[in-house]
Amino acid sequence: MSTSFSDRLRRFAAPMLPERMRGERPVVPVVRLSGAIGMGGPLRPALTMASVAASLEKAFATPGAKEVALVINSPGGSPVQAHLIFLRIRALAEEKEIGVAAFVEDLAASGGYMIACAADEIVADPSSIVGSIGVVSSGFGFDRAIERLGVDRRLYTSGENKAILDPFSPEKPDDVERLKELQREVHEQFIALVKDRRGAALSGHPDLFTGAFWTGASALGLGLVDRVGDLRSTMRERWGDKVELRAITPKTSLLKRLTGRGDGGVAAGLAEEAIAAVEARSLWSRYGL
Repeated sequence: MSTSFSDRLRRFAAPMLPERMRGERPVVPVVRLSGAIGMGGPLRPALTMASVAASLEKAFATPGAKEVALVINSPGGSPVQAHLIFLRIRALAEEKEIGVAAFVEDLAASGGYMIACAADEIVADPSSIVGSIGVVSSGFGFDRAIERLGVDRRLYTSGENKAILDPFSPEKPDDVERLKELQREVHEQFIALVKDRRGAALSGHPDLFTGAFWTGASALGLGLVDRVGDLRSTMRERWGDKVELRAITPKTSLLKRLTGRGDGGVAAGLAEEAIAAVEARSLWSRYGL
């Protein structure tokens, strides 16, 4: 069989190229998914479908990639954004026919664990925190405070449920029950997703879907993770000492990082950042971090 000129040229040039350019080293693209989900600000990037889509696409399009590694460190947040990220990972994995491994750092809880379930294998540090398969909603009631301050609450709506759970109005039992119905529905969807992805590996522990969380070492016995370990050791064990862990990072302009939008709204962006920081800090502190 004749050899094309391009093939002969490639073989001739190969010894002069750096090893990583010869195609001889196994490559594993690494995508870092860190932060609260859907709760970000200009200076505190959050995990959303929009923020991670390009990195995921690039990782799965890496020529010769052996598998894609996800490094997860998230306390959760928006269930919708977590599910969208989960779906994109699964779609790309099936389209490219490539395996996915998730590596838990400090935390993969709630929506963070949902994203981890998109992987074919979940690896956690023995001391990481895993789980919290549940749904939570929190807020404050200011009705008594504004009453003491002599402030009138003027609220006008069209639709009897339009102002449901308004923090400046007294809490209504019917409103709370409506919220709990929504939470139960989202919780059931979360449980179904975990059962579908983890299958027979799950231990059947009675607290598995109560929102409880465990260390990585305990989560291994419960079937929430597949092994304890770290990214570098696992990949070297699987693909050899010469494996290249190639970090995939998003490209964001400085102006967009400062404003959150790229339109020059610095003051508004910083105000959003302060609110996002409080929300994110609340999520992290729930797990003692």
